[in-house]
Amino acid sequence: MRKLALLVVLFAPLAAFGQGIISIAPQQCVWRAGDNPAWAAPNLNETGWQPFTQWKLNPDEPRIWVRCHADLSSLQTVAHPAVQVSLWAAYQLYLDGALTGSAGNLRSGNFSMNTVRSFPLPPAALHPATIALRVTWRLINTLPADPLPPLGVSAGDDSALRGQRAARLLAQSAPHMVSAICFSIVGILGLITFWIFLYDPSRTELFLLAFFSVCLACIYLDYLLAPALVDYPSAVYVAVWSFSALTLSVTRPVFFFALARRRVPLGFWILIAFSASLLISTGIRVLLPPAQALWLDTVRIRYIDFPYYLTAGAASTAPFFAFWPYSRIARRMRPLAGLCFLVGATVTALFAVGATAAERIPGIPDLVSRWGAMVSENEALVLLCTLAAIFGLLFLDQRKVAEERAILAGEMQAAREIQQMIAPAAIDVAAELRIGVAFYPMREVGGDFYQVVQRGDNAALVVIGDVSGKGLRAAMTGALAVGALRALASENLEPAALLARLNREMVKTQQEGFITCLCALVSASGQMVAANAGHLAPYCNGEELLLNSGLPLGVAADADYAESTFSLAAGDTLTFLSDGVVEARNPAGELFGFDRTRAISTQSAEQIAGAARAFGQEDDITVLTLTFAPQLTEAGLAHA
Repeated sequence: MRKLALLVVLFAPLAAFGQGIISIAPQQCVWRAGDNPAWAAPNLNETGWQPFTQWKLNPDEPRIWVRCHADLSSLQTVAHPAVQVSLWAAYQLYLDGALTGSAGNLRSGNFSMNTVRSFPLPPAALHPATIALRVTWRLINTLPADPLPPLGVSAGDDSALRGQRAARLLAQSAPHMVSAICFSIVGILGLITFWIFLYDPSRTELFLLAFFSVCLACIYLDYLLAPALVDYPSAVYVAVWSFSALTLSVTRPVFFFALARRRVPLGFWILIAFSASLLISTGIRVLLPPAQALWLDTVRIRYIDFPYYLTAGAASTAPFFAFWPYSRIARRMRPLAGLCFLVGATVTALFAVGATAAERIPGIPDLVSRWGAMVSENEALVLLCTLAAIFGLLFLDQRKVAEERAILAGEMQAAREIQQMIAPAAIDVAAELRIGVAFYPMREVGGDFYQVVQRGDNAALVVIGDVSGKGLRAAMTGALAVGALRALASENLEPAALLARLNREMVKTQQEGFITCLCALVSASGQMVAANAGHLAPYCNGEELLLNSGLPLGVAADADYAESTFSLAAGDTLTFLSDGVVEARNPAGELFGFDRTRAISTQSAEQIAGAARAFGQEDDITVLTLTFAPQLTEAGLAHA
C-alpha cells in the first residue's frame, strides 16, 4: 500500500502538468492578521502585508487573510475550470473580490475533515486574478502530534483536480491503513466480547477488554478517516480521539488487574487519574472559541504531551505488577499473563517513542519522525495478534465457566426439587387443622424449613426453622435438620425434649452457624404446647404469643428449652413465619418490621409472603398458617 501511494505521489505532478493544473506557490501569496472583509478587493494596496513563506500559526492570531496572485488565462480552454484549496481551517474563498466558496464556520473555526475542496471558476475569472482566503484557525496540529499540512491552492480542470485529490488521499491514508485494519478487527472482537459480557455481567475483565478494544479501534479509525478526507466535523475528530484516549487510559491498566483478580494499587490510580486529567484538558478544546482553543492547543504541545506520554507509559506497565509475584501465577493463567506482558511492553514502548516527539530531550532524537510509521504498524500487528490470542483464551475460559455453571445450575435445580419434596406446598393433617404455607427462597434454594407431622395420639407437630446464611450450604444444613427431625418425631417427644435432642444432633454435625427453630404440638382438643430455640414467636389472631426462648440449635450441646401452654378456641389462627418477612427492605432502606407484620398476620400465608416480597425480599421467606377448626359431634349437630 505504501509503495502504491509513493507511485501515485511521484506521477501525480506529471499528470497534473499534462492536464494543465496550475499550482499556486506560497511565494505568490501574502498574509495579514485580522478580519476585514474589505481585504477581498482585487486592487487592494498590499503594503504592510507579509510574505506567506514567513507565516507561522500564532495562537494570538486565530483569524488571518491570505492573498495570492495567479494567471488563470491558460484555463480558458478547459471544460470545467475550478480552484482547489487544501486547508485545515474554516475559510471563505474570494476571486477578484467575489465570494466563490466556503468551508466550515468562520465564527467558531470548526471545519470538515474533508480538507481538500474544489470550487468552480466562472469564465470571466480566467485571467490574471487575485485569490483571497479569509481564514479562522482553531487547531495547531493534528493528533497525536503531526504538523498541519501546508496551505495548498491550485487551479485546473475539475476532473484533473479530482485526480490530484485522489492522489493526495491515497498518499495520506496509506501510512494509517495497516493500523486501522488491525484495530478494526480488534474493535469487532471487542464488540463480541461485550455481547458475551451482557450474558455474564460478573466477568468485569470482559467489560474492560471490550471498551479497551473498541476505543483502540475508534482512535485508529479516526487517524485514517481524517487523512482519507472523510466529510465529518473537526470537533468530532478531536472529541472521538479525546474520549477514546481517556477511556483507554482508564480501562487498559484496570483490565490487567481485573484479569489477575487483584485490586488496582493506589499508585496506578494516581497515574490513571493524572493522565486522564491531561486528556480532559485537551478534549475541552471543542467547546472553546478559536483563540482559546489555539491557546489550549499550545499549552498541550508545550506542557501536556510530554507528561501525558510519561504517565500513560508508566500506567501501561500494569501487567508486570498485576501478576506479581510471577511464581504464583496459576497454570491456567500463565498464557494469559504472558500475552498481557507483551501488550504492556508494546504499549510502553509506543509511549516512550511518542515522548521523544512531544519534548526535545538533549541527546535524544525525535524517534517519531524517524520510526513513527514503522512503530505504529508494528504496534498494530503485535497488539492484533496478542489481543486476538487473549480474546481466544478468554472465550475458552468463558466456555468452561459456562459449562461449570450449567452443571451447577442442574445440581441447584435438583436441590430445589429435593427441598420442595422436604417442604411440600400441600400438607395432610387432622381435620381439625387447616394449614396454609408460602415458601420463597431468596436464591434457588434456601435455609428455611418447616414440617407438620401428624402423630399417633391425634396431635399435630408443627416445626419451623431458619438456618443462618443463604443458598446451598444453608439448604443442606436445613435438610440435615429435617432428616433428624423426622427421625425424632416417631418417638412422640414433647416440644422441649424434641428441641433438646435436635440441638444435640446438630452440634454433632459440627456445621458452621446456627438454626433458629420453633416447635408447637397442637392436640385435637385445641391445647398447644410450644418451645422456642431463638425463633420469631407466632401470632394468634393478630397478637404475638409470649414464649420463653432458648439458644438457637447448634450453639451449645447442653442447651435447655422451656415450654409454654396455650388453649385454642374454634376459629383461632396461628401464624408462624421466618425473619425474612420482618427483614424485608425497600429501596429506601426501610424495614418491613414487626408492626406491619403484626397488622397483616391474620391474612393468608400467600398474602403475607406476597406483601413482604413486594416490599423488598432480602432473605428466605416462609409463612405457615394454622387454623383450629374442630369437628362438631352428632349431638352438637342435632342441638344446632
